Amino acid sequence: MPFFKEFRRKKTSSKTEQSLDSSNDSNGSNGTNGAVPTTKSSSTINSVYASSTPPSSIQPHQSTPNLVTSKSTGAMTPLPQRPVPLTSVSNRSSFMGMNTPSINGTITPKMPTSSFAPRVLSVSDNSWVHQKVLLVYGQIGDPSEKTLDGTLTVCHHQDSFPATLWPVSDSHFKALVHLNPGPNRLRFDFMSPKVASINPSLPAHSSWINVNFLPLINSPPLQLVILLGKDSPATFDAVPERKQREGNDLDIAIRKFRMAAYLWQAFTGEQMYRNGFGRRCFRFEEEWQTGSLTFRDKEMGQMRNEAKVHVVRTEKTVKELRDLDLAQQYENATHKGELYSIAMEAVKEHFRPVKGQRQYISLLLLDAHWDTKAKTITGHAALGGGAGEVQLAIFGSQALQSYPASIEEVVPAFSDCTRTNTNFVANDCNESGSNWEAANIGIGAHLHETGHLFGCPHQESGIMLRDYVRLNRTFLCREPYSTRTKSPGVRLCLPKDECGWHRLDALRFKYHPCFRLPTDAPLNPDESIQVWPADNGKALITAPTGVSFVEIFTEGDETCRAWLEYSNGDVHSGGPPKQIVLTENDLKARLPESKKSSKKLRVKIHSAGQGSYEVVDFNALLKSKTHMVKLPNGQSGFKGCKLGESGQEGSQPEQIILETAHIQTKLLTSIKVYHGFALDGLEFLYEDSTSQMFGKRGGQPGGSEFMFDTRRGEILLGFYLRAGLWIDGIEILTSLGRRSGVFGNSNAGSGFVCPLPNLAEASRLIDPL
Repeated sequence: MPFFKEFRRKKTSSKTEQSLDSSNDSNGSNGTNGAVPTTKSSSTINSVYASSTPPSSIQPHQSTPNLVTSKSTGAMTPLPQRPVPLTSVSNRSSFMGMNTPSINGTITPKMPTSSFAPRVLSVSDNSWVHQKVLLVYGQIGDPSEKTLDGTLTVCHHQDSFPATLWPVSDSHFKALVHLNPGPNRLRFDFMSPKVASINPSLPAHSSWINVNFLPLINSPPLQLVILLGKDSPATFDAVPERKQREGNDLDIAIRKFRMAAYLWQAFTGEQMYRNGFGRRCFRFEEEWQTGSLTFRDKEMGQMRNEAKVHVVRTEKTVKELRDLDLAQQYENATHKGELYSIAMEAVKEHFRPVKGQRQYISLLLLDAHWDTKAKTITGHAALGGGAGEVQLAIFGSQALQSYPASIEEVVPAFSDCTRTNTNFVANDCNESGSNWEAANIGIGAHLHETGHLFGCPHQESGIMLRDYVRLNRTFLCREPYSTRTKSPGVRLCLPKDECGWHRLDALRFKYHPCFRLPTDAPLNPDESIQVWPADNGKALITAPTGVSFVEIFTEGDETCRAWLEYSNGDVHSGGPPKQIVLTENDLKARLPESKKSSKKLRVKIHSAGQGSYEVVDFNALLKSKTHMVKLPNGQSGFKGCKLGESGQEGSQPEQIILETAHIQTKLLTSIKVYHGFALDGLEFLYEDSTSQMFGKRGGQPGGSEFMFDTRRGEILLGFYLRAGLWIDGIEILTSLGRRSGVFGNSNAGSGFVCPLPNLAEASRLIDPL
C-alpha cells in the first residue's frame, strides 16, 4: 500500500506541472514549445523574442570556454525543419545576469537589458549576402556619452565555426564573420573590465543578428593562381623568425593568398553596399578541402568548401624568371610585359578556355625575390588587364610573409609594427617599413591589379590610385604607428577614414558578369553603343543593354573627374535607359567651374553590357556636317558611328539611302548577301523588280538571298554585324523576330547590333513636347 500511495503522489505532481506549462502557453504563447508568460514590461517582451529561437547546439569546449548550455525548463526540442530565412522582432536581445543565453538558446524571463550590447550598423537583420566572409562594423552603447575598450566575441551559427575575438576601441568594433550557405544566426558578446558583470565567466552583454548567405554559382568566378618556375622549390621570401614560426613553403603560401582573396571580397562587398548597389561581389571557384579560414581546421582536420588556389608551373626556370627583372615600377626594366606574357601563356595552357568562355584570373608570382645586392625585386611584375578569353592580373610574393593566414590572424597582421628587415625581405616602394604596412602594399596593390582585370583604369582616388596604403583601416578601429607617415596613426578608424573603390569602379562592377545577382535581369548579348549626332546641338546615344554611365574629360585630363550616371532607380524601370540625349551643356554642367570654359570635351560612353565608345571631340561631333545626310524628300538624316576600320585592301567609302525610307510605295521583298570569309556587298531587291547595290558582288557566286514575309507585313528591323578591321559577317533582323543567320564569318571580330532607329522615339527624346 505505501508503494501505491507514493506512486499516486508522483503522478499527481506530474499532472500539476503539465497544467502549469499548459497555462503558461495559453496565456503568452508565441508559437513555440517552452513559451513564457507575456507582460507589459520591456524585459518580458525581449524574453518572448529570445525564447522563440531553437535550443543551442554550442557545447562548452576549449575553443569557447565562456559559452555554457542553458538548462532546460521542460521545453521540448523542436522537430527539424527545412531551413528558411531567419526573422525576428528585434536584432538586439541583450541581458545581464547568470542565466545568459547561448547562441540559439532560450532566455530566462524578467532579466534587465544591457545598454552595452553590441549594435551592428553595417548589416541589417535578416539581410541577404553573397560572400562567405562578411565584414561588419558597429558600436557599443553610445560613444558620444561614454567610450569603452574591450573585446567582442563573434559566435557563429550552430558553432559551425570557432568563436573569434575582435578588439573594441572607443566603443567601436569591426569583425569578419564566417557564414554558412543558408540562414545564419550570429551572436555578438561584449566584455570589458570597465563594465561590471555578475559572473565574469559568462558573456554579460549580447546581441543577435540573422544573416542569410546565398552563394552565387551562376556567374564566372575569379580564379586564384600561384605561378612557379619549373624548378621552383615553392618557397617565398621570409625572415628567419617567420620561417621558424610558420614556414615559407607552398602550403602556407596557399593559405595566405586565399585569406588575402577573402579580404578582397569582404572589402569589395561592403564598398558596393555603401555605393547603393547591394552586396554584390565577385565569387571564387571553391573546392572541398581542409579548411584554412581558421587555424583550428588544420589541427582538427576539418573539411570545408573554400576558394581553390591553382598551382601552375611554367616552362621557365626560376633563374630565367628572376633575370627578366620585370618589376613594373622600375623605369629601367628592359622587357616590360614579358613576364605578363609568360603568365598568360601558362594560365591559358592550364585552363584551356574555349571561344566565348572568358576566364578572370588573379595570379601570385611565388618566385619573386628581393635581391639584396641589386636592391631590387626580381621575378615580379604588377600588371592587370587582358584581352580575348583571359583577363589576368599578376603580382609578386615579396610581402607574402606579412599576410594573415586565417581570420584569427587578420588583426595581428594589420597591427604588427615589427620593422622590415631588408636583409631578407623587400621594403616595397619604401612604403613597407613595418609588417602591417607591407601587408597593406602586398594585399592592396594586388587588389589594384585585380581592379584592372575587371576593367578599371586609374582613378583620381581610391584603390585605383594607391589608396590601398590605408587598407588596414577597413579591418581595424585603431591604427598602429606608421613608418610611412612617421605618425602614431589614426586613433579611431571610422568609415570616412578608410580606403575604397572609386564611384566609377563601383559603376563598372554593377553590371560586370562577375558581380551579377540572381535578381538581375538578363542582358542583351550586344554590348555595342551607337552615337547619332542630331541637330540643335544634341546627340542621341543608343545601347541595346542600356547606357550605364558617361565619363567626361577636358583637355589634358588623364583620369576622369566628372561623369553622368544612369544607374540609380533602374530597379523599377527595367534597367538603364536604352536611349539618352546628350548636349554640351549637360556635360559642362558636371565640370568644376575652372574647367567649364574648356573648348574640347572628350567623352567615353559605357553600356551595361561592358561595351564602351569614345568620342574624341564631342563639340566637333555636334558641329560637323559629315554626320548629316539630306534625304531626297528634303528631310535630314543622321549617321551613327562607323563599324569596322576599313582595314581590308581596296576599301572605299560608300553610302546608300534605301528608297523605302522616303518612297512610301516601295516594298522591300528580299536582300542578297554577297560574302566569302568576309562581307562583300548587299543587294536590296524591291517588289517592282528594281534593286539597290551596296558594296560589290563577290565571294559566293549568286550570293545568299533572304526573303521577307511581306504578306504578314514583315520589314527590315536592322543588322547584327561581326566587325573588326573590316566587316566579317552580317545577320538580318526583321520585325517578326526572325534572324537570317550570319552570312560570312560568324566568329571573327566583335558583335554589334545596328538597328534602324526608332524615329518616333528619337524625335520625342531630341525634341520633347
